[in-house]
Amino acid sequence: MEYYVIADEDVTLGFSLVGIQGVAVHTPEEAQAAFDKVTQMKQFGIIIITEKAASFIREKVDRYLFTENLPLVVEIPNPGEKSSRDLRSLVNEAIGVSI
Repeated sequence: MEYYVIADEDVTLGFSLVGIQGVAVHTPEEAQAAFDKVTQMKQFGIIIITEKAASFIREKVDRYLFTENLPLVVEIPNPGEKSSRDLRSLVNEAIGVSI
């Protein structure tokens, strides 16, 4: 199961350093195009999206979360924002198993 990230440049670059593909988005149109594209690609099992990128297309992300099984969508905090959980715990919660 492969991961894909939709976020800003810094987050996308960080994930690329560990081999995770992704795309940087700055506008609602870019976020929508990226989300539509990756949800059609069967090799990706988990989409990691920052809260800011998800806010651009909130209705689409929420509708997808409640109607589709795969790929899983995991929202992560925006860079610089504090979160009580790390990425691993967010993904574990989304998929229901420990990785």
